[in-house]
Amino acid sequence: MVLQMGSPAPSIKMGDWLRGEPLANFQPGKVYIVEFWAPWCELCMAEMLDLMRLQEKYRDSGLEVVGLAANEDAPTAVEARTKLDAWLTEKCSHLSYRIAFDHTGEMNKLWMKPSFSARIPTSYVVDRDGQIAFIGHPSQLDEVLPEVLNGSWRTSDKAKAADTERIATSEPMARQQALKKPIDDRFWAAVKLEDWKTALWAIEEGIALMPDDINFRLAHAHLLLHKIQDMWTGLPVMRQLVRDAIDKNSEDWMVSALDQLFHPANDHSRLPPAERFAMVKELSEHILALNPPQGDSPKFRSYPAVARYYHENGNNDRDRVGEMALRSLDGPEPSRPN
Repeated sequence: MVLQMGSPAPSIKMGDWLRGEPLANFQPGKVYIVEFWAPWCELCMAEMLDLMRLQEKYRDSGLEVVGLAANEDAPTAVEARTKLDAWLTEKCSHLSYRIAFDHTGEMNKLWMKPSFSARIPTSYVVDRDGQIAFIGHPSQLDEVLPEVLNGSWRTSDKAKAADTERIATSEPMARQQALKKPIDDRFWAAVKLEDWKTALWAIEEGIALMPDDINFRLAHAHLLLHKIQDMWTGLPVMRQLVRDAIDKNSEDWMVSALDQLFHPANDHSRLPPAERFAMVKELSEHILALNPPQGDSPKFRSYPAVARYYHENGNNDRDRVGEMALRSLDGPEPSRPN
């Protein structure tokens, strides 16, 4: 059964409530935001602050927010809950809405999978009639919520078109995630055992199935260069990753490729220094051309990565772009604009 706008909201089956009073059922006459998030999600912290703002703004109109952590990876549910509780205490001590933790996978089965939602954060808005009014990224809530609260959203042509487009875009992605899951499961099981060859076999199977999947491509380079340390095989893989990232003109691909070559968590001592610097120089220049300092695009991910290159290469005073990149290493991460 597809979960879409107009569907009855699924039931709430939470394992633990970490903050706020437990919620057993959606109450008629109220509007709810159910937010799937995780502490390892870079954008979720900023979105949590926005959710607190929205709940305060629309509290008198009957809005309640429920945050749900359902994607925690830990050996036991107790360990996952302890990690979550510690993170919330450190990062969100003034949190003003409910937070729940589901370690059973039931909420993903009831909400995420039927709606073809494969990424977090994902927001679900439940209207006063207990029906799904919106499914999407929380950055869209400022536009959607006023119309949900006044009852005009779900019947509007704009809402119907948005939900149709969401399903058309998300369904293929969800099917792709289903194909990837058995490969990912074998890969991560091998990683936990530090069985790098088995992990490599799984990733190579994934690349044969989905040659343009960035996660498979990055894992391939990382395993060869940093785990198996097979430079003979790994360097051509790395060169192709760099070339494909530049050809795609994708900041995500270019920053991810750059991290394989310059991230401090990796040992780069076996890489040929001249070739390593040449690849990173080319990636850095393309990243800065794609996302210049005067542009409005977020800098918090790409500029620290570029700054490592400038710093290690001794070009701290190259120009204003390089200086801005270097400063980003010490500054706070700005939130992504809505």
